[in-house]
Amino acid sequence: MANKLTMVGYYIILITNCVLLSTLCLSSSANAKFAKKTYIIQMDKSAKPNTFSNHLEWYSSKVKSVLSKSDDEIRNEEEERIIYTYETAFHGVAAKLTEEEAEKLESEEGVVAIFPETKYTLHTTRSPGFLGLEPLDSTDKIWSENVADHDVIVGVLDTGIWPESESFNDTGMKPVPSHWRGACEIGRGFRKSNCNKKIVGARIFYRGYESATGRMDEKAEYKSPRDQDGHGTHTAATVAGSPVRGANLLGYAYGTARGMAPSARIAAYKVCWTGGCFSSDILSAVDRAVADGVNVLSISLGGGVSSYDRDSLSVAAFGAMEHGVFVSCSAGNAGPDPVSLTNVSPWITTVGASTMDRDFPAEVRLGNGRTIAGSSLYKGTSVLSLKKQYPLVYLGGNSSSLDPRSLCLEGTLDPKIVKGKIVICDRGISARVQKGQVVASAGGVGMILTNTATNGEELVADCHLLPAVAIGETEGKELKRYVLTKKNGKATATLAFMNTRLGIRPSPVVAAFSSRGPNFLTLEILKPDLVAPGVNILAAWSGLIGPSSLQTDHRRVKFNILSGTSMSCPHVSGVAAFIKSKHPQWSPAAIKSALMTTAYVHDNTIKPLKDASSAVPSTPYDHGAGHINPRKALDPGLVYDISPQDYFEFLCTQKLTTPQLRVFGKSSNRTCKHYLSTAADLNYPAISVLFPEKASVSSLTVHRTVTNVGPAVSKYHVMVSPFIGASVKVEPDVLNFTTKYQKLSYKVTFTTRSRPKEPEFGGLVWKDGVHRVRSPIVITYMPPI
Repeated sequence: MANKLTMVGYYIILITNCVLLSTLCLSSSANAKFAKKTYIIQMDKSAKPNTFSNHLEWYSSKVKSVLSKSDDEIRNEEEERIIYTYETAFHGVAAKLTEEEAEKLESEEGVVAIFPETKYTLHTTRSPGFLGLEPLDSTDKIWSENVADHDVIVGVLDTGIWPESESFNDTGMKPVPSHWRGACEIGRGFRKSNCNKKIVGARIFYRGYESATGRMDEKAEYKSPRDQDGHGTHTAATVAGSPVRGANLLGYAYGTARGMAPSARIAAYKVCWTGGCFSSDILSAVDRAVADGVNVLSISLGGGVSSYDRDSLSVAAFGAMEHGVFVSCSAGNAGPDPVSLTNVSPWITTVGASTMDRDFPAEVRLGNGRTIAGSSLYKGTSVLSLKKQYPLVYLGGNSSSLDPRSLCLEGTLDPKIVKGKIVICDRGISARVQKGQVVASAGGVGMILTNTATNGEELVADCHLLPAVAIGETEGKELKRYVLTKKNGKATATLAFMNTRLGIRPSPVVAAFSSRGPNFLTLEILKPDLVAPGVNILAAWSGLIGPSSLQTDHRRVKFNILSGTSMSCPHVSGVAAFIKSKHPQWSPAAIKSALMTTAYVHDNTIKPLKDASSAVPSTPYDHGAGHINPRKALDPGLVYDISPQDYFEFLCTQKLTTPQLRVFGKSSNRTCKHYLSTAADLNYPAISVLFPEKASVSSLTVHRTVTNVGPAVSKYHVMVSPFIGASVKVEPDVLNFTTKYQKLSYKVTFTTRSRPKEPEFGGLVWKDGVHRVRSPIVITYMPPI
């Protein structure tokens, strides 16, 4: 009987729990439906009825019309529902709405599109010299300054700026350009005087962040342009930092630090906070920056890939491009996986990362006499004796299954096992410097960070809190084998640090972490566009955080060394600013063309660029058009120009509906004229063709037009690399220019001979004896049906 009662009680409890769970689920679903989230609402500016005196009044009326609250509540909430108004690169508002309200608003007349809030993440000395931007001597003409050099303003969307850095010294700079309409916003730790002739503007954008995460803790965060993260200061200094002699990180990379365009101005737009970067804030910053008068936008962040019309950053960048603003974005740090790119729109310059010819060598010296080469930026009070050997420990095993202890994750290391030892940690999941902190907290005296297959042989140096050395995958496997085969803790090692080494060969190499193509939104648009230095980059740093970015790091430095496509993006932004200063009339597309067609695809050993993840030659899916070459880009000879209407015509080939096309065309009343037969006909500086499954399609033709920006009278001959699966014919094969800015067209016809399973890569080059205008070619063959 007792057992029966127990079972009855059990089922009563079970049924009650199920009812409660169902109620909670329904309640949760209902709450989600009525919870307010931020939506970006794009409006048709031209559709404003005459009954409204201005656009904001009309936008507010539209939002008010769908609110599901009472009249009193609507009056009280109307102001706080709309958090941003967009009026330059984009037209509309950002507002806090329920899902139901957003759905109602989308069907309203005058509403072009609605974008849900998206969270974006940051893609986180030697480089000017490596790129050939240091003056060769006092007669170096490309370095001679003129007034135009000082008229270029770069907007940096990031975590803010540390204005006290010497990199932002404005000594000798001319007055702020007259076309500048920006502002220096004040707040905690940031005064009007923090702006100068170098930092001409500083603004913050936080309403989307607060809408998503709640009110900001102003004691923990600076609700001002002041950078407490360091990332924004680093990218801004890389773009346009003033020269600083004796720059270094704890003695590493000692030399003169300077930006790519040291005469350019910086406008800092703080869009990233401790909880992330949100699309409504980013969109507002782009819109404001264009209205302020920036010439270049540098955006080292990303949020995945959406269709062109659903990507708010893509739409905003299109608007910026229409206003003549060059937009550079980081490709992402999701490499070496294929199809891992972000920011792939053709009007955005998408930048991958590469190494330089500088390294920070360190060694692992084993007890068996063997030495393993590695890399490190360690410089601290705790030093391992080179005359002593320390016990080695690796808590993983020979099994292929993941062991949290081998990754040195928080709380996984037993102090009884690791105390007094050098711990081997595998890369992955947690931050590299965080692993060192875990080892130190458990009593370890040092760390060896081993690459996995994902990272290959690429070595990224870090400013660790304890003696630590990073080594490649191959050496890592050997080291772990040494430790696991030695019984009773007989495996030993010590760590040695050798400061800075220049002249590394081969270099550059495509970084393993750099995100890769192809661009699956449109295979005919090759991405990334190019690569630039993004590994171990020295630049200015915030005074509020240590070089490891760990809260436990109490060291303070003026410069820091970071890696990521976040670092390569501002290199390209700065060089674009430099080109703009020399050629102020050039369009964003012309500047991009100059960067791409002069990029190089061979390293300093005169061999094809390599991929750090595999040590084999990289392809255009890895490096795009190649590695940036600033000196050549200043004088490219020919450029492939693209107008805003051309980009719109490209969108017309993408099977977008009329409402989807309105996202890009409404502000300028653009319509499809259908003068591009396919996406491959966009006048892009790279050529990518796709043979479809239809076996009957054996020939494809693409068209290009080049503009002469070199000597008025010029004669160019074409060269094309051979392909296995197709023959290539260029008509005409000679271009005769008689005037500067003359445009001449040519066509390229590809005829299949076979259909290789893998894409083929090559190049087309126009040469006049001085200039070498190169376009990468990618041919993709779909299996015939």
